[in-house]
Amino acid sequence: MIEKHKRDFRKSCIKRLKFKSHFAKIKKDKIIVDKLIKTIYTLKPKRLLLYIPMELEVNVLPLINKLRRERKIEVFVPYMYGDSFKIVKYRLPLNRKKFGIKEPNNSFLNKKIDAAIVPVVGIDGAFKRIGFGAGMYDRFFYRLNYKPTLIFTQTVLCKTTEILSNKYDIQADYIITS
Repeated sequence: MIEKHKRDFRKSCIKRLKFKSHFAKIKKDKIIVDKLIKTIYTLKPKRLLLYIPMELEVNVLPLINKLRRERKIEVFVPYMYGDSFKIVKYRLPLNRKKFGIKEPNNSFLNKKIDAAIVPVVGIDGAFKRIGFGAGMYDRFFYRLNYKPTLIFTQTVLCKTTEILSNKYDIQADYIITS
């Protein structure tokens, strides 16, 4: 029963995200990136996991470019690997892969991240992530033997008071939205 509610909630959130105009999204993305910059400067991570944004996700590419120019924080992104992903250093060129996700070439890094910025479709009553349904982020963080600071991003807050998550679903330390 919970899985059906979770699917319905996910569909509702995606519908809300698609409804926003392109111009409004650009403005909201800029507001969110500015908030992310302040949060990152407060947390002072040495290694940060970001993501290559898809259409409905907050465009964090300006943030990635800013951090790379400053060279104070190592920037990593997901590289799909098996049923989850591993972290790789952000670098060009980016290649379109499964689910239309762009990612850099594979590399063999084994570094711990201090913080991660994670896109969400929605958030349940336990402040746990509802994603697109593939479970890659949940599996990745569940398998880590440490817990980095997790920052969720969402263009339009889509939250329910219901508990729709499972024990392995990840929970936010921070939620940043417009």
